[in-house]
Amino acid sequence: MTTDERNFRSSYYEKVGCFSVEEKKSLNKLLQDDIRNLAKLKHFVYNYTVPAQQRNLLWSLIMGIMPLHKSNTDYVREQRRQVYEDLLRAVTVMRCLDVDSFKSKDMVLHKMWLLENNRLLHSNVRAGIQADDNHFVEIVRTLLKIFDDDVETYWMAKEFYQYTRELKKECAKLKELTQTLLKREDKELFYRLENLGLFAENSKLLDNWYTTCFAGVICETVLVKVWDKVCGGAKKIVVFLFVELVKDIKSLIFDLNSVDELKALIETVKDLDGVIVNKAIKSWHSNNSEVEYAH
Repeated sequence: MTTDERNFRSSYYEKVGCFSVEEKKSLNKLLQDDIRNLAKLKHFVYNYTVPAQQRNLLWSLIMGIMPLHKSNTDYVREQRRQVYEDLLRAVTVMRCLDVDSFKSKDMVLHKMWLLENNRLLHSNVRAGIQADDNHFVEIVRTLLKIFDDDVETYWMAKEFYQYTRELKKECAKLKELTQTLLKREDKELFYRLENLGLFAENSKLLDNWYTTCFAGVICETVLVKVWDKVCGGAKKIVVFLFVELVKDIKSLIFDLNSVDELKALIETVKDLDGVIVNKAIKSWHSNNSEVEYAH
């Protein structure tokens, strides 16, 4: 079998949810250890495709939601559940939610998060959602479509939000890298995006997409493969996702007249079949993705 044939088959098996025997064995061994190795878990999600049925456990271990010591798992899981139930009971008793909000899980989890962070003041409730809070809500909405357990979803949303705070700090460097990659791969597209105002100092569009890791933009079932890499420490992968996305819709971008039109266009892409996400991951891997920024 040639290398190209092997790569094609591997890509196809990944797409339909099949994984190599070696990867399965490796992951199962990591998860069965009495004391799970955090560095090796991060290495796995960084370099390989994460099986959907084991994603919640992997993320929980990497994010510190569940203990690396296997014997403590049941105790810690129960403690997490109790915290969740206490917060839910508190926002209910305090009447922080109106009838419509009670029907919306993302709003309920948002209020619980505000309470846990000592920010649930009545004035803030009336004022509505602030910019950074909206990032949390977008993350919650995405995770609610991926995971079934609301307790797990709440804890993973909290921790993934903290990951995005690191991305927020890196936004200036991420935007510089975006321009560098676009100039290298498609100068014509770069200049068109520049003329639309995407890279202007007062434009926060890229900041918002990078800070939320494209939550609400790309289809959740394929976006989660990018979030796996973010959990493993890959900050720059959001840049590769954006570059592949705009390359995919290049012809449409040249018909636009403003950055607002660009925003509207990109938010219709979704990438339901995962073609853009898979190209982004491949490009990220082949561009020395392990190299971190110099500080």
